[in-house]
Amino acid sequence: MKREEAYRDAVARADACKTAFMASALAAKARITPARLKQDAKGKATETLLDGTAYAAAKVRQRPAATAAAIGALALYLLRRPLGTLFQRIYVRTRNRTEETSETEDG
Repeated sequence: MKREEAYRDAVARADACKTAFMASALAAKARITPARLKQDAKGKATETLLDGTAYAAAKVRQRPAATAAAIGALALYLLRRPLGTLFQRIYVRTRNRTEETSETEDG
């Protein structure tokens, strides 16, 4: 009888392992669906954006003068061509004081 009991125990263990494996496989299959992956990606992106925003706000509170200087430098960099054009026109107007000479060719 001992062999039959061992066989029954082995069958019970095999069934338990098979059930656990199937549950794990179904959970993995549900996890890799496109909708779930999309939802996970959106959640991670939102979390990262909020963490970055909180970090930036904390740094701005720590160093407001450095932040203002950096924003000013960025603004000057982004506006360099329009500002350069403006200053060039001012330079032309101060250099050529004759009113007959126009900045543009259309008079």
